[in-house]
Amino acid sequence: MPAVVQDYQTKDVLMVAYVNEESLNLSLEKGETVFFSRSRQEIWHKGATSGNTQEIKEIYYDCDQDTILFLVDPAGPACHTGKTSCFYRKIAEDTDAKAEEMMEMQQQAQNIEAEFETEKVVDFLYDLILSRKEEMPEGSYTTYLFEEGIDKILKKVGEESAEVIIASKNEPDEELIYESADLVYHMLVLLAERCITPDQIRAELKKRHK
Repeated sequence: MPAVVQDYQTKDVLMVAYVNEESLNLSLEKGETVFFSRSRQEIWHKGATSGNTQEIKEIYYDCDQDTILFLVDPAGPACHTGKTSCFYRKIAEDTDAKAEEMMEMQQQAQNIEAEFETEKVVDFLYDLILSRKEEMPEGSYTTYLFEEGIDKILKKVGEESAEVIIASKNEPDEELIYESADLVYHMLVLLAERCITPDQIRAELKKRHK
């Protein structure tokens, strides 16, 4: 059944997910939200990977007994995008509202672009991949890779490695840069699959330098 998650203090609606009997029992046992993924057909503990858990304060069910309401104290953002709530986009009702929404979207795009311009781009991308691994949003290519499993991820790493080799023999440099970026992304997916962090790679490189 659907499960609405609401902030205990602010009363903001944070997200909507689904529960079955097992996930609801686990939620009661752990004191934190545990859901059932319809796409993956498995149980998932909110925040188990990202740390953005949701401590349950109260649980309600509606008059028809077909919807659950969790009132929670969140340890971090509910949305895989990093937003506090998954409901951060509004359908424009008039021209002014639409213009305001477009400006907001442009600002968000600029903020994301600014984040990617920093030295933390690898960490930013890795954290995004981790959120995809936890939330598994439908239609995401990263979700597809995790659903297919380690063999598919390894196949893509091999393919992208070959593309880098081919691109390095050709001109211009842009092709090599493009294929290298693809390889880095797929390597980060592989690391996330194996629960290895970029910091561990940095530590190994530092150790070799010494």
